[in-house]
Amino acid sequence: MDISVKIGKLTLKNPVTVASGTAGYGEELSAYIDISRLGAVFTKGLSIKPREGNRGNRIIETPSGVLNSIGLENVGLDEFLKFKLPFLLKSGATVIPNIAGHSEEENEELCDVLSHTAGIDAVELNVSCPNVKQGGMAFGTDITIFTRLLEKARKKTGGCLIVKLSPNVTDITEFAAAAELCGADAVSAVNTFLGMKIDIKTRRPHFENKVAGLSGPAIKPLAVRAVYQIYEKVNIPVIGIGGISGTEDALEFIMAGASAVSIGTMNMVDPKISVDIIDGIREYMDSKKIGGLAEIKGIAHIRSGE
Repeated sequence: MDISVKIGKLTLKNPVTVASGTAGYGEELSAYIDISRLGAVFTKGLSIKPREGNRGNRIIETPSGVLNSIGLENVGLDEFLKFKLPFLLKSGATVIPNIAGHSEEENEELCDVLSHTAGIDAVELNVSCPNVKQGGMAFGTDITIFTRLLEKARKKTGGCLIVKLSPNVTDITEFAAAAELCGADAVSAVNTFLGMKIDIKTRRPHFENKVAGLSGPAIKPLAVRAVYQIYEKVNIPVIGIGGISGTEDALEFIMAGASAVSIGTMNMVDPKISVDIIDGIREYMDSKKIGGLAEIKGIAHIRSGE
């Protein structure tokens, strides 16, 4: 049974990864599972300098989900390279750093340094972060800024370039197609949906940043729809993200067209969920006499009788 996945020149041993921001830098999750079993570990978003993140409230549960306003708190590039990366590599994990710079120049530098670091064969560019040089406009919601950034990032990236798409746009397939044209090797879909919580006691927004990112099972149908639509628009691999809480969810994404999936919020509910899903996919394929993932990837697009 072949459950390996090709993304550009990178081969993942299986399609199950953990999403950026939900498993720290791998060390946190390694207390519960053997992280070398994962297809990949997408690390917490990185900036060149350490970030403290947002002030005030940062996270709250919602029905079937979570709202978070962490603010991309992270240790910075130097500490990642000195301490976090060696642990990941020693553990046998496939490492995909998530890049979350505040400007085009910072993203370019991070792509350059990380993609040319031994042990790193792919990076994930998060285009949902505020671009402070553009007055707070998000990279991922303006197609002109998005394209310009990707063109520059592609030139600086030595290995596989994965672009994490924002769902907070009118047509996510337009951005996926632009990513492909700019030379991206894959897209991750989707990042969190914008949401909000009002505290009825204070009569003010719960988060200092007012809006926050909604993740968890509540967004899964929206994310599956996005993956399905993107698959019909591009020829590069899609990594499906959004509310996966079991094997059936992961298989839905694969049948919608995802080459791989990322487990996010549910890592905080059950830290062993990712390896359980790996085993679940194997069991499903064995029970259906499926020899490889290619046999079911995108199968939901095939009309009856074809």
